[in-house]
Amino acid sequence: MRAPQAKLAHLEVCLGPECEYQKSAGFDQVELINQAACDISLGSTSIETQFLGKKLKAPLMIAPMTGGIERGHELNKLWAKAAEHFGIAFGVGSQRVALESPELSKTYQVRRYAPNALIFANLGAAQISQGLSLDLVQKAIDMVEADALFIHFNAVQEACQDGDVDYRDLSKNMTQLCEHYAKQNFPVFAREVCFGLSPEATRRLLNMGVAGIDCAGAGGTSWAKVEALCAKTERRRKMGFRFGEWGIPTAESIRNVRQVSQEIPLIATGGIRTGQDIAKALSLGANLASMARPMLLAAHVGEAALFELIEDLLLELKITLFASHRE
Repeated sequence: MRAPQAKLAHLEVCLGPECEYQKSAGFDQVELINQAACDISLGSTSIETQFLGKKLKAPLMIAPMTGGIERGHELNKLWAKAAEHFGIAFGVGSQRVALESPELSKTYQVRRYAPNALIFANLGAAQISQGLSLDLVQKAIDMVEADALFIHFNAVQEACQDGDVDYRDLSKNMTQLCEHYAKQNFPVFAREVCFGLSPEATRRLLNMGVAGIDCAGAGGTSWAKVEALCAKTERRRKMGFRFGEWGIPTAESIRNVRQVSQEIPLIATGGIRTGQDIAKALSLGANLASMARPMLLAAHVGEAALFELIEDLLLELKITLFASHRE
């Protein structure tokens, strides 16, 4: 069983800068071209989008982060309220701990705070590989009344913390899972956590039948560093830091997915920090841009700070699209 206390340690570490990659997510190498003579007004510049059949007011997502502890519940409530207010997507953190300890389910139950928001449930690829039953998968989905399911892929993080590292039945079990939910028209997304996707990994995921991808890449929070900072032994701390810069930058990860498929619904996470970064991720082929640590830092201050952050991000995105509009 995974101890809920580890989730609190993760949150505390993620509040500090030591968990961040030194390498860039790659958006500093992407230039959006100023267009100075278009027939357009800022007021008519729309940032609305459609995703998984839902109308979103902006192509932004609050990335999965936590749950299973009281502080996680408080944060999930805040993020759910923000997702509802701004009409954006939201995902809860890994629900494994709530399947193991059902009394913790309440820390993920946020639908009443976001009745109209696009919400993702969240389980680990390691558990799917090891034969997690469809009944328990459905229990996680029902727990949050989700519109879609993330299966998160975090093998490097698990290896650094001496966690779940047996993925021998991954393809078989993921294919069965995706086939089951495809019949119900319920989307199952594969989600990296920060190490990015290669073209080869993308092809394998598509062959498993995933309905969408979050190609979360390097350049934001390094989950190898998080594990190093939370490690209980010197060896695990050492391993975490040795893999602290491991991963494919997010901009490259987006390109890798789009090299394989132009159609698969794509979320980009990792090192997205500004409205201009959101626009750059979209320009590379993402359908949504997703943010974690900036949302955590703001929510740690309070609801007003969180709402101000999102308002600023969306205004900057709108100005960026206005300034780079091509007819």
